[in-house]
Amino acid sequence: MTLRIDSHQHFWRYNSDEYPWIDASREPLKVDYMPPDLEPLMQATGIDGAVAVQARQNLRETDFLLDLADQYDFIRGVVGWVDMRADDVEAQLERLAPYPRMVGVRHIVHDEADDRFMLGGNFLRGLAKLKACDLRYDLLLFPRHLPIAIDVVQRFPEQPFVLDHIAKPFIKDGLLEPWERDIRKLAAFDNVWCKVSGMVTEAAWGGWTQADYVPYLDVVFDCFGIDRLMFGSDWPVCALSGSYSQVVGIVETYISALSADEQAKIMGGNATSFYQLQ
Repeated sequence: MTLRIDSHQHFWRYNSDEYPWIDASREPLKVDYMPPDLEPLMQATGIDGAVAVQARQNLRETDFLLDLADQYDFIRGVVGWVDMRADDVEAQLERLAPYPRMVGVRHIVHDEADDRFMLGGNFLRGLAKLKACDLRYDLLLFPRHLPIAIDVVQRFPEQPFVLDHIAKPFIKDGLLEPWERDIRKLAAFDNVWCKVSGMVTEAAWGGWTQADYVPYLDVVFDCFGIDRLMFGSDWPVCALSGSYSQVVGIVETYISALSADEQAKIMGGNATSFYQLQ
């Protein structure tokens, strides 16, 4: 039986210094969100496990998530943070890679002042170290970063990448281009997968309909295909615009015409395969 996996969610003990991105517009997120808060939501929607993804840019974040994964079996994997530009990045990775649930690394690229951040020499050197540690890399981008991501992924054909939140297209405004053009170019590289996640916060908060997502889902399903897409909730951030069950329902409704095997891939099989979840 294929496990149903939420490929993207977060935990934190909130304080303003550690989470500067949680600004006044995200006031409901200024509280603690921990595994006991998520577990009943997963159980109610038939989700068996989750991948916890970093939300802070420090090594304490990675250790925090790995510690939670040791305490809660439903946390099947951790996408942590390391300083990809550091001289000792290799040592950082080698310390973390032996943890069975350490599955990947992410940097909050879309908050960097330089849109070409990923093309920096030190960052590229860090990316080159991931493959030897058998770690995946999550791409957190805005649509304007997609051309840079295309440049990056073609330099590392053996490195598995996954695009978070379908690159946050302008769903609220109903804009497809140039996002669609660049998504199709990125999807042409078969080492790049995509998370069907994070869409509700790019739509009108609390005022969206299922139809708002269909044009964007049509694009990613067409260009990534059934085998390189995975469901993710982006909980608790998703709660700004929709409940956990609503977020699960968006994807389940869209894929309802697919075969049972195809649905199982989207709702867990692909995440399990990509992240090599235990």
